[in-house]
Amino acid sequence: MAKDRVQVTGQIAAEPSAVWAVLGDFTAAWHPLVATIRAERGSGGALIRAFTVQGEAGTYREQLTYLSESDLILGYRHLEGIAGCDRYNARISVTGAEAGGSLVTWSAEVEASGARLQAICDGTRAVFEAGLAALPGKLGMAGSAEALTSDPVEAKSIFIDDLPRLALTVTPDLGDGRLCLFLHGIGGGRVNWLPQLAAVGGVMRAAALDLRGYGESSLGPKQSKVDDYCADILRVCEVLGAKRLVLVGLSYGSWIATSFAMRHPEMLDGLVLSGGCTGMSEAGPEEREAFRVSREVPLNAGQVPVDFAPAVVKVLAGPNASEAVKQALFDSMAAIPAATYRDALVCFTNPLEQFDFAKLTMPVLMMTGEHDRLAPVPEIRSVAGRVWDAAPRPNVRFEVIHDAGHVCNVEAPAAYSRHLITFLRDLP
Repeated sequence: MAKDRVQVTGQIAAEPSAVWAVLGDFTAAWHPLVATIRAERGSGGALIRAFTVQGEAGTYREQLTYLSESDLILGYRHLEGIAGCDRYNARISVTGAEAGGSLVTWSAEVEASGARLQAICDGTRAVFEAGLAALPGKLGMAGSAEALTSDPVEAKSIFIDDLPRLALTVTPDLGDGRLCLFLHGIGGGRVNWLPQLAAVGGVMRAAALDLRGYGESSLGPKQSKVDDYCADILRVCEVLGAKRLVLVGLSYGSWIATSFAMRHPEMLDGLVLSGGCTGMSEAGPEEREAFRVSREVPLNAGQVPVDFAPAVVKVLAGPNASEAVKQALFDSMAAIPAATYRDALVCFTNPLEQFDFAKLTMPVLMMTGEHDRLAPVPEIRSVAGRVWDAAPRPNVRFEVIHDAGHVCNVEAPAAYSRHLITFLRDLP
């Protein structure tokens, strides 16, 4: 099968945000060749635009596969309408131009038989050029953004008293068998998720779990492994009667959530990964050992987490974090027993596998803080791109939480919750 690539670039005399307000709406009828357009939902909640073209019979369908409001990038693939096309993946990006205004880059990778490939590429180039030529006249057509908020929901604590004992904070059951489960980081606890529980509980039942040994949960009888955490998630689902899951992780919790997704993809309606994803699964033995040893030094010297919590907060917090945020991060770290911290370090640095992103058949949202030192923006953006490339039915979003550090849900709860609620409401 022959392949080719089409790319068209245009400069627009408007700020990137104004251009993106039009281009970022996947189902807007801004292109001059579009006669009618409507939104549909595919498997897993993927957004599909079904449209007709001026002077043509038949309907075209394209599916949104990648979206980043932070980077102003939109990706989509052709599903139906182009005769003889075997694969068609397109991408639109908006960046600031050096001389002012915006630079819009619209590209597509096409696979088709040799006889059709050139015709499809020629048609694609004409469509892209017509769109960019008409775009300046469409600026300002975007409607005001819908306020994606929900009324705060109260939550209560419950306990699963088998060994190990598990503590959760849970919102009321909405009766649809779904659960949004929050997993905290290695220096956190379920209290870090209280703003998100209040925000999400009106959209979907939500729960935040204290991982083994954290908060009011107990350690197991032996060294924890990632399979133990996955078993705990299954226990939570059984007790709460959840048949479908959205897992939301932060750092260590993201690694656990992805590990669960590798084992039980059929249970997940969505996967939200913040401040990390792969953990130490792609690090070599020497790097993993160095990571563990360096963080065990204060423990081996007789200190407990409260003693070195101030140093940890300096790494976790963004440069503009408020004193209240720093205190919350300190309190979370200081509350961790030394045995729990050591247990988590050993588990984290002994991953059982390197992830196969082709198993991520569910929609994925990846977020990281603008000032995250442990999971920098370029690293997480790269992982989001790898998921997009590998997933059999890609439905990936990537967002940067402005002016936040590693624990971005604590530093910027409103921005974090806004992206999360948008993601949840787009699920089927």
